[in-house]
Amino acid sequence: MFPPTYVEGFHDPEAVKAMEYKELGKTGMFVSKLGFGAATLCALYNLNNETEAIETVRQAIKQGINYIDTAPWYGQGQSEAILGKALKGIPRKAYYIATKVGRYELDYNKMFNFTVEKTQQSFKKSLELLGLDYVDLIQIHDIDFASSMDVIVTQTLPELSKFVADGKARHVGVTGYTVSVLKECIEKSNINVATVLSYSRLTLIDDSLLEYIPFFKKHKIGLINAAAPCMGLLTNNGPQSWHPASDETKKQCAKAAQYCKDRDVELGKLAVWHSMQCADVDINLVGIQNMKQLQINLDVTLNGITEKEKAVLREIKEKFLSEKNQHWEGKDIRIYREALKKK
Repeated sequence: MFPPTYVEGFHDPEAVKAMEYKELGKTGMFVSKLGFGAATLCALYNLNNETEAIETVRQAIKQGINYIDTAPWYGQGQSEAILGKALKGIPRKAYYIATKVGRYELDYNKMFNFTVEKTQQSFKKSLELLGLDYVDLIQIHDIDFASSMDVIVTQTLPELSKFVADGKARHVGVTGYTVSVLKECIEKSNINVATVLSYSRLTLIDDSLLEYIPFFKKHKIGLINAAAPCMGLLTNNGPQSWHPASDETKKQCAKAAQYCKDRDVELGKLAVWHSMQCADVDINLVGIQNMKQLQINLDVTLNGITEKEKAVLREIKEKFLSEKNQHWEGKDIRIYREALKKK
């Protein structure tokens, strides 16, 4: 009835009973269907109320969300620092937490570093900011930006396996936008990679992750599907100015958003529900910044969407979002490589 993370006297028992839990690959971690994406807990997503953000994290855990994902890249430590404050006083048993190594600074020259030395420094700093002795999952952030897969396989992954051996992490994972690269990493590594995190690749505008799910399932890899609202693109408020989607994609999504607003429907809620229909996904990781967003995402997870919302979803698919596989694969990497050449 309750997951291993349940703590009597802390959790809301009825909320936990209502939440769906599933084993994350072969990790033994039974994770909530809705995961707390903490990328939004920083200036990158215009965070303007840290106090509310802290309370939102605490309430999310009490309401049965037991998986939290963060990284040094999210506000250059801001997300991890806020989580550190939020988690104080919460029983460590009550949640699973994942952070990352590999992606760091806004400056292109210092943005990525997959070396052993930097990985050691970064992970030590993450544990300090989080105020924890260990994390449940340590991931390599955006492996598709590495100069070669050899760096990941021969340097970064073996170092992460040492963290596991030392008891500072329980499992190792990899993340990236280019799904084929995640597959390649699993094939080439002799380290036990427990999870993959793919983002914005199982959405209303791109379902290319589906092609790779049989491979990941065959290898019993935990599958984390992040950013169903496509990093803000599929929301009524629209994306941040830095969003890498094409102008045409942004235009079509903006039309869908306006159509939803005119009917008093939140596009982000439809986007999350759409992605949650894939039964092979273990966690749907959604960025949550405040109490309103928490309640919307809990509602769609537990109760689905109304008949009116289903009708609007059908209409926007037909009118504005009929073209699939609208992605920006390779665009960010090209910009990064070109920027390095100019330095």
